[in-house]
Amino acid sequence: MHDIRAIRETPDAFDAALARRRLDPMSPAILALDEARRGCIARAEAALAERNAASKDVGAAKARGDEAEFERLRALVSEKKEEIAHLEDEAKEKDAALRDLLAGIPNLPYADVPDGADEADNVEINRWGTPRAFDFKPKEHFDIAGVSPGLDFETAAKLSGSRFVVMQGAVARLHRALAQFMLDIHTLENGLTEVNGPVLVRDETMFGTGQLPKFGEDSYQTTNGWWLIPTSEVTLTNIVAGEILDEADLPKRFTAHSLCFRSEAGSAGRDTAGMLRQHQFEKVEMVSITHPDASDEEQKRMLACAEGILERLEIPYRTVVLCTGDMGFGARRTYDIEAWLPGQDTYREISSVSTCGDFQARRMNARFRPAGGGKPEFLHTLNGSGLAVGRCLIAVLENGQQEDGSVLLPQVLYPYMGGKTRITPEGKLA
Repeated sequence: MHDIRAIRETPDAFDAALARRRLDPMSPAILALDEARRGCIARAEAALAERNAASKDVGAAKARGDEAEFERLRALVSEKKEEIAHLEDEAKEKDAALRDLLAGIPNLPYADVPDGADEADNVEINRWGTPRAFDFKPKEHFDIAGVSPGLDFETAAKLSGSRFVVMQGAVARLHRALAQFMLDIHTLENGLTEVNGPVLVRDETMFGTGQLPKFGEDSYQTTNGWWLIPTSEVTLTNIVAGEILDEADLPKRFTAHSLCFRSEAGSAGRDTAGMLRQHQFEKVEMVSITHPDASDEEQKRMLACAEGILERLEIPYRTVVLCTGDMGFGARRTYDIEAWLPGQDTYREISSVSTCGDFQARRMNARFRPAGGGKPEFLHTLNGSGLAVGRCLIAVLENGQQEDGSVLLPQVLYPYMGGKTRITPEGKLA
């Protein structure tokens, strides 16, 4: 949500920032609605003053026996009462319209975010690891002999339709091990607090992180009104909704492993093979709630946490900063981490680490009380995948594949796999 006072003070800067997102100027419409709303409030206040003055004079007119003046003033009081009610209703309507208009406008990019139209204009800022040189043509995860028995897309389609998978045996265990490994690193080494929260949330919870009202079609809603979370960013960030925290308690750092659900609206025909793009998937999410002065450094910290997981798994990756045209609705700056997938011979996104400034905090009214006193201020919120578990599974399988169809596992996962070090060509752990 945007601060209407900031738009009033610097409308040109607001429109210039929207232009970087390829959006037309919106300050004229916003300010016109704001002016109309404030006009209704001012007229209601003036009418109230007139009613109060007339109310005081009614008794005096009655006392001196001026029946005509008494009736005139009584009629005026009644007229002003109706006028005030009408103006207050009109002000409420315009206030709701203004709120709806502001709620549908994306966050403004930071000045250091590169301009661009789409992912082709993203800027690489880091690369780690060297993609392995195969002496055979590497396969995609679903075609690896040892992996195929553990990925049952046909049964999943029978149960749920397309873009679902039933994982079994060694692959299911590896998937679980990856999530546990990520949680252990984030909680034991990176200082995050583990949370196990609901995956069904209310409208206002989805609104708080920006999924509603504009992107409802991207998520699933139950028949009784709950929403299935598209990411546990929704749950974790809204922990502070409506709260006023003490500055001394910042930052708050949370992590959660959860199921996530996305309708993938608008992605028909994209990544239909395998489990790269699913309606149901799992992520280990990171969320930080910070003082505004600390959010930039916190984003770098979160990025390092996510990159560190891939480095321990020995998965080559590259990090890019998203351009203005590829950035998400609620973000002011986003770094994407892309893991190397030899089966596709390319890097694919495995984590996005975003800072939202006070955009989400305004939507959910999340504030902090400055240590030195003064009025409560809005918090800054950040979120990042640490990592997407399914995509990490794909990266481990494809990078560890052998010519005979077996898969060598990263050494860091041995304790999570009961000491097993590979998946055999038959799909067993050994």
